[in-house]
Amino acid sequence: MPTTLTCGEALVDLLGQYGVDTVFGIPGVHTLSLYRGLERSSIRHVQPRNEQGAGFMADGYARVSGRPGVCFLISGPGVTNAVTAMGQAFADSMPMLVISSDTATDSQGLGQGRLHEVTDLVAVTRPVTAFSARATHAAQVPELVARAFSLFAAARPRPVHISIPIDVLDEPVAALWRPRPLPARPRADPADITRAAALLDEAERPVIVAGGGAIGAAGLTALAEQLAAPVLATTAAKGVVADDHPLAIAGMLSSPAALELLAGADVVLVIGSELAETETFGDRLDMPGRVIRVDIDPAVINAGTAAEVGMIADAAPTVDALAGALGGVRRHRSRAEHAVVGVRASVLDHLDHREARHRIFLRALREALPDEAVIVGDMCQVVYAGAFLFPTRMPGRWRYAGSFCTLGCGLPGAIGARLAAPHLPVLAIAGDGGFQFTCQELLTAAELSQPLPVVIWNNRGYQQIRDGMVARGQRRIGVDGRNPDFAALARACGAQHFVVDGPRALGLALETTFSGHSPALLEVDEHAAWLDPARAA
Repeated sequence: MPTTLTCGEALVDLLGQYGVDTVFGIPGVHTLSLYRGLERSSIRHVQPRNEQGAGFMADGYARVSGRPGVCFLISGPGVTNAVTAMGQAFADSMPMLVISSDTATDSQGLGQGRLHEVTDLVAVTRPVTAFSARATHAAQVPELVARAFSLFAAARPRPVHISIPIDVLDEPVAALWRPRPLPARPRADPADITRAAALLDEAERPVIVAGGGAIGAAGLTALAEQLAAPVLATTAAKGVVADDHPLAIAGMLSSPAALELLAGADVVLVIGSELAETETFGDRLDMPGRVIRVDIDPAVINAGTAAEVGMIADAAPTVDALAGALGGVRRHRSRAEHAVVGVRASVLDHLDHREARHRIFLRALREALPDEAVIVGDMCQVVYAGAFLFPTRMPGRWRYAGSFCTLGCGLPGAIGARLAAPHLPVLAIAGDGGFQFTCQELLTAAELSQPLPVVIWNNRGYQQIRDGMVARGQRRIGVDGRNPDFAALARACGAQHFVVDGPRALGLALETTFSGHSPALLEVDEHAAWLDPARAA
């Protein structure tokens, strides 16, 4: 190995050995050493139009691939632009590795007005990372990278930021860095499996709550059938038990009927969920029954309701171990299935006038898409409704970052998802307001020749906030801005444009886009006649 290899070049080589195949970023004068490393690497570089887009793309890549999304960012504005996306990945437990430059080591914290200077860049990202650290010399870099990948492998996955001063990036490295062995994910204590299985075996009205940590637990359907237990899936777990399964209640955890079912359970098995406010829309769930919790994060086990049995463990093997401990006996499911029918019916009976329109569109979308399609949702009302109105039969197909709930994540997230799974059809849904936060990334999708449909749900503003103002008797301020000509915008970015005026037009637009080599905007007017429930009836 030549002694002229710099820390930045050696780092790129090391990332490749850890399995990194894609990096998102915009180069700057402070990251040229990293980009010299990319010259000699097989790692693909994706150029967004803003570092926030880079972060959202890395997040979307991680959600679909399960591997960390990686960003190369300049110090100062590059990092601060991406902090919003890092916050989203932190809130939703997504693995993300942000490698940034920093000002020279001899200027740290001095406030001398250096280029891209932030006096403590690590402090900026610390609240939205599992850890944020600065390498003060090249020898620390492989250790920090190993720490990051160990966390991704065996702990609650969250973003990691490694800041490398510009003089350290250019420091010569004498020996090739090698990846370190990674730890395995924790497994439940057999004694805890026995205790939990005994509680479940005695239960007369068991209920399972599945969160995002259960997404890889393929055995959950069998366990639910074994226990005759309804499965309340959070939005993050949507599809882990097929939404049309007789025991599945997906995306309805905050509904009064689902909360009543949960309150009546004598044993509740919570798998991979922190039961956050954005899933329950309350401070604490009413779970008077005995509670079993399975989570990879120790801090979650006794958060809110205390767990009678708490297992710090990976969900998939724990579910399989519980099924094995319970044996092959299956219970009659009629009572549980009847309860599920009741919850679903109650939710549908209480749709508001907007949700009734959303339902018509989501039905048409479901009919037009194959089961394996991945939908990446931005923050808009039709996406919120899709959590309980769009049926998915496979896990990880409805991707909606509701915990941080930041506008603009949909399009770049879908670009990252498409890069992670080029064999799958990927679609984004965004409101007209949220789309404009990151609409420039349509150029990135065109540059990548992605056949990516982007549904724009056009309600001419920020409808959720508009509704809130109206409900409080306030004057509407800041929610009715002017929209661009979306057709002209699409053409300017090398994309197609379709006006969706019915199910047939939707299906044709999707078919045309998926069979091509460019993205497309599919504009849906929320007030269109074909979405009128009275007409549909």
